[in-house]
Amino acid sequence: MPQPSSEKPHVPSQPERIVTMIVIGSVLLYALWTLQAPVPGSSSPVPLRAVPAVALSSESIPLVTGDEPVIEMFTRAGCPVCHSIPGIPGANGQVGPALVLGTTGPQRLADPSYHGTALTVHEYIVESVVEPGVFVVPGYPERTMPAWYGAKLSALALEKIAVYLEAQTGSAPVK
Repeated sequence: MPQPSSEKPHVPSQPERIVTMIVIGSVLLYALWTLQAPVPGSSSPVPLRAVPAVALSSESIPLVTGDEPVIEMFTRAGCPVCHSIPGIPGANGQVGPALVLGTTGPQRLADPSYHGTALTVHEYIVESVVEPGVFVVPGYPERTMPAWYGAKLSALALEKIAVYLEAQTGSAPVK
């Protein structure tokens, strides 16, 4: 049987405790740093500061994407507030012309006051949204159509809206 030692256990002094804590802290920091370092050949996520702020701005987010049903595209874009549009519930607006462009589109392209670049009704519809000041339908006030719509509708949404409108020939009052 071992004999009990008569020596007292070693109690570390204050400087020894400080050195021990520094060594333990250094080891922990090194371990954390090693875990954070990228592994060569692996892809690392893009830091948030590298993403342009404009990517998240409201100006870059379209009102509609074009994946929505046609009725929802017109409604979310606010078209029914100003225009009468056949087949769109609540589209009884009086501020802008009726959107029966299957009938009125050819007339507008032939109007002597039309100075746009569109050659087809489809192109005229797109032009009217993107550059609404190019041709203002007689009898309606200038600068009523917001000029920012072209930037707030995705290309797909604008295409679907144009296809829908060029097919409309009636049931909304024509002016």
